[in-house]
Amino acid sequence: MKHSKAEILREYGPYPDAESVGGVTFDGENVWFAAGGGLMAFDPQGGEVVQSIDVAAHAGTAFDGRYLFQIAEDKILKIDPKNGQVLSSIPAPGKGGDSGLAWADGTLWVGEHRARKIRQVDPQTGEVLRTIESNRFVTGVTWVDGELWHGTWEGDKSDVRRIDPGTGEVLEYIDMPAGVNVSGLESDGKDRFFCGGGGTGKIRAIRRPG
Repeated sequence: MKHSKAEILREYGPYPDAESVGGVTFDGENVWFAAGGGLMAFDPQGGEVVQSIDVAAHAGTAFDGRYLFQIAEDKILKIDPKNGQVLSSIPAPGKGGDSGLAWADGTLWVGEHRARKIRQVDPQTGEVLRTIESNRFVTGVTWVDGELWHGTWEGDKSDVRRIDPGTGEVLEYIDMPAGVNVSGLESDGKDRFFCGGGGTGKIRAIRRPG
């Protein structure tokens, strides 16, 4: 199993009006994060906030190429980022215990925090298509280049790990420094992960191992 220590490339935030950082996603240009009482987007080059949407945003956030998806308590909302309108909602599989959220292959992938599970969900109906077991609390979830990664946060220890989507076996993990925790997780599709920092209000960019 590969193992490395996180190389923190940059820290963003904390931002005014952001209670904490839950889910994190990337729309190809800006990084969006769940800030409790709303969704906020910042430019990863300059770091400044460029947009905000007034919507309940407690946990995972995802982007399908056109729309945002946001866990709000026991629901997953579909949101038009152009105007902030909530278009529809489906029940969240963890019934309020949900954490990370990712989009891949036309479906949503939902972390269930304390249940240590990742569920593949039909974005139209909320039907659970598959369940993957983890051996750690699951926070953020992301797919990149066919690889499934998720954040963990247990006690005061966090890592970012790549797992086999079929078996849940841990293939690789990146240890975060002591006291640096991972709430949300997203890849930029290249060599960076964006990691939400929970109550610190920060988002950290770390290097994705090559």
